[in-house]
Amino acid sequence: MSEILSNIRNIGIMAHIDAGKTTTTERILFYTGKNYKIGEVDEGTATMDWMVQEQERGITITSAATTVFWKHQKTDYKINIIDTPGHVDFTVEVERSLRILDGAVAIFCAVGGVEPQSETVWRQANKYDVPRICYVNKMDRQGADFYGVLKQIKEKLHANPVAINLPIGVEDSFSGIVDLIEMKAYVWNEEDQGATYEVYDIPEDMQSDAEEYRNAMIEALAEFDDNLMEKYFDDPDSITADELYALIRQTTIDKKIQPVLCGSSFKNKGVQKLLDAVVMYLPSPLDMPAIHGVNPKTDKEETREVDPNAPFSALAFKIATDPYVGKLTFIKVYSGTLATGTTVWNVNTNKRERVAKILQMHSNKQQPLETVSAGNIVALVGMKEIHTGDSLCDEKHPISLENIEFPEPVIHVAVEPKTKDDEDKLMNALARLAEEDPTFTVKVDPDSGQTLISGMGELHLDILLDRLKREFSVDCNHGKPRVAYKEAILSPVRHREVYKKQTGGKGSFAEIEFELSPLPLETRGLQFVSEVKGGNIPKDFIPAVEKGFKQAMMNGVFAGYPLENLKVTLLDGSFHSVDSDALSFEICAKIGFREACRKVQSVILEPIMKMEVVTPDEYIGNVTSDLNRKRAVVEQVEAKIGLQVIKAQVPLAEMFGYVTSLRSITSGRATFSMEFLKYAEVPADIQDYILNVGRYSLL
Repeated sequence: MSEILSNIRNIGIMAHIDAGKTTTTERILFYTGKNYKIGEVDEGTATMDWMVQEQERGITITSAATTVFWKHQKTDYKINIIDTPGHVDFTVEVERSLRILDGAVAIFCAVGGVEPQSETVWRQANKYDVPRICYVNKMDRQGADFYGVLKQIKEKLHANPVAINLPIGVEDSFSGIVDLIEMKAYVWNEEDQGATYEVYDIPEDMQSDAEEYRNAMIEALAEFDDNLMEKYFDDPDSITADELYALIRQTTIDKKIQPVLCGSSFKNKGVQKLLDAVVMYLPSPLDMPAIHGVNPKTDKEETREVDPNAPFSALAFKIATDPYVGKLTFIKVYSGTLATGTTVWNVNTNKRERVAKILQMHSNKQQPLETVSAGNIVALVGMKEIHTGDSLCDEKHPISLENIEFPEPVIHVAVEPKTKDDEDKLMNALARLAEEDPTFTVKVDPDSGQTLISGMGELHLDILLDRLKREFSVDCNHGKPRVAYKEAILSPVRHREVYKKQTGGKGSFAEIEFELSPLPLETRGLQFVSEVKGGNIPKDFIPAVEKGFKQAMMNGVFAGYPLENLKVTLLDGSFHSVDSDALSFEICAKIGFREACRKVQSVILEPIMKMEVVTPDEYIGNVTSDLNRKRAVVEQVEAKIGLQVIKAQVPLAEMFGYVTSLRSITSGRATFSMEFLKYAEVPADIQDYILNVGRYSLL
């Protein structure tokens, strides 16, 4: 079994939007025999982009999972691929995929190089400690610069890129690659869509470059291996290709280097060598450290080795709705074996779930399996109560794996069904979408009674509203997008609250004294400290006080927005032996919170986005003056050939419809990307406007 495990690769394909991730995946499907015809993103026929919205827009929205098989040096390898989106609005898809991957392929555009979202996904991969290889795509495009991208990966991403390929030709003349390990040239045949290639000696005009970059590669590897260092100085000709392969694999898995390859997926050149690199250099499940978790019964940390015979443990990393089989739960199996028809224990819900079917996914098609063992990624059918990030395990050996943290939504839209009959249909559809996407939330505003949906950006909500219509046949009216404001108090405040209610029978009584104090803006949630001494409030009631404050924070007193962060110190209180109960203390905390907040100055906080605009030189003045009008703080302007890159911080409230305004001031030639950075205090004049105009309105 372990021999098969060593032949599995769980990889993700990650990059900036439009770097060619989905096109590369389509080529992988073609060359591994999954597809007999190559699908194109531009034509809306890409296999991995199976949602209608993806085909229309030419972008990837959901991370689709597919399994392919690749033969390398007479060994059959199984590769589970997760194709992730590059658009920042769908960053959650990247985040949840990286959490369960063993390795990743980072794709860079040979023209654009390291773009803003490349930096974001690279940081996410660092966070989850994912080994990766780099692939510089689009070498056939005008302005392609392999060596420039290599330099950017080092400088912008603080990585250690090591070129193991060099391009032969560039732009229209790009025909193949030089392999620096074998010191051979690979040139692809265009007649059979790049399915075959010829191997030649390195062209004479590239000989010195190849020698220079091969030496640079060996020097980079020799830093981590004394034997190679000795050979390099004493007898460089004695260094074998097998030694280099083994060392590149080890240093890649240890995240000491990132091998860099190049090609043009669209022109069918370089993809087979990329597949070889995936199986040669990226880790198998056996190379990964044991997964850590907590036993919910003992609260002690436990580990699970990647072993098919160990107790079963898995993480649900994605929930999707399939029109034919219903709810699909994508899981990564960390240990043990799972069979169809058996039950698993969901640690997060404390419930048993029966596995009706196990499916191996090929994009949105499925192949049923009888069993699945450690190291694999599959989809389960039959799960009823499950959420993204839930841990599944053997009931007799429970383990709670580390959960996935998701960013808070930053934008709201009010929605209502067009007809009264669609009300239940709308709420059911929204509940199913929220189940699939943890960054999409639904709530009813207590003041207006409106249904508010929240997400990561305009495009995110736009796609979800579109899915409501197409997948769930629900037509709804929606308001203009609104910013998810928060509130904060500016200074500490002390307050004593007594809650007393006397009815005919048993009454209600609770008394608490507490201090509310602000926390730094970068912290999130409630920090609750109890300093109650001498049993003035029984220990059983203190969690109820915390719960009361947590719920009260959802609606601030100043403008009705939630409080992002707060420290509550419970100082003292009293109780009645008959009339006091947990509910009385919870209500007391809620009332006390509102009364205390009225005594202190509060402010509104707004989401600030980190943005990058890439514009031709001639429009730089127009773009920067437009940004200044939008309260942006321009931090840096970088010059590229014929282009200017503006880095700025800008309030989200000013950015609605920016796509259109940027197109009009630059004749459609500029592009931009932005991601959430932080919450900051709203200027006084804008705060007055927000308070007076109100929060949500339907069109």
